[in-house]
Amino acid sequence: MKKLLIAAFATVLMSGAALADTTLKLVEVITSPERTETLKSIVSKFEAANPGTKVEVISLPWGEAFQKFATMVSAGEIPDVMEMPDTWLSLYANNGLLESLEPYLAKWEHTSGLTDRALELGRDVNNTAYMLPYGFYLRAMFYNKKLFQEAGVTEPPKTMDEFVAASEKVSKLPGKYGYCLRGGPGGLNGWIMFGATMAGSNKFFNEDGTSTMNSEGWVKGLTWVVDLYKKGLAPKDSVNWGFNEIVAGFYTGTCAMLDQDPDALIAIAERMKPEDYGVTTMPKGPGGKTFPTIGYAGWSMMAASQNKDLSWKLIETLEGPEGNVDWNKRTGALPVHKSAEKDPFYASEQFKGWFAELEDKDAVPTVMPTYLEEFAFFKDSMVIKTSQQALLGDITPEEMANQWADYLTKAQQKYLAKK
Repeated sequence: MKKLLIAAFATVLMSGAALADTTLKLVEVITSPERTETLKSIVSKFEAANPGTKVEVISLPWGEAFQKFATMVSAGEIPDVMEMPDTWLSLYANNGLLESLEPYLAKWEHTSGLTDRALELGRDVNNTAYMLPYGFYLRAMFYNKKLFQEAGVTEPPKTMDEFVAASEKVSKLPGKYGYCLRGGPGGLNGWIMFGATMAGSNKFFNEDGTSTMNSEGWVKGLTWVVDLYKKGLAPKDSVNWGFNEIVAGFYTGTCAMLDQDPDALIAIAERMKPEDYGVTTMPKGPGGKTFPTIGYAGWSMMAASQNKDLSWKLIETLEGPEGNVDWNKRTGALPVHKSAEKDPFYASEQFKGWFAELEDKDAVPTVMPTYLEEFAFFKDSMVIKTSQQALLGDITPEEMANQWADYLTKAQQKYLAKK
């Protein structure tokens, strides 16, 4: 009996040691110093509530995140939880690398408090929640009031023609430009918005699965962007700019206009006075409509995780009302909990531009075809290379449009064939 008690006690000690050694790996891919600091502060609350469990936060630089994370996965270095951009969801879910969150959501006390949109988008692949969105990113137009005044621009542009006219006036000022062009990583949104706005439609495919991107209207929109750059209405080095560069270009007063999500407010509000800039609806095209992109990101659990229940507890901490609102206040996304709408933070002046855009019946939020498994490569590799070639004059906008259309047609027809 004594031996049995000793053995049992040893088992308890061993299990306690195992618990103490539990380490969850969390990969962050939309990385910035502010985001990482916020993430670690929320993670510390999870660690405090789960003694013996540590979380290793791995932060990948966004410009290289797609390739770096793919390399990690192929090498078997798979985390437990990862930050999942909407554009990657289909790729990883359709290849069996993500765990369904449905069993956890069915029991979670806060599931009913999530917005319908959050659950709908989280279930974008096979109507299964392989990701739980933490927030939405809706594009709107930042504009520099002081630069406008100096250049003689009396009000923010409401149309694409007015946008060009304002850009031309600002670009006549020494060392100033009209538009902060995102020619590098993450630049697809601008091409999509201006292409769809000039075309008067955000329809990506015809019924037979052929892409619309090389249609006359879309080509006009893509050409419009290329012409902005070639006319010197955007900085020359903006052909390589990513998120940090375009935001810095705006708050330093290098360029007067910037299309961005609320997350850009973090850096801009720290460096500019509220009265020196505004946020307004994206400019409208010949058809009187504009098509601002709406994206999202969230948290996913990897199917290979050996600690799934703990991983869900970590997601619970990140996605619960307290963690989610804290996270989005620092990262700038619009939160996924219905209760957040009552938070005074989102009733402030700085968010009025986005809410006005959401209320505008001629501003149509556009979700890109992220359900396509091939979309991640398209966005984070193909588009960057070909758009830079077009901006530099190595290929024409028509040639770029044809390459995009050919690629997306194959992806869409493959998708339709499986349905």
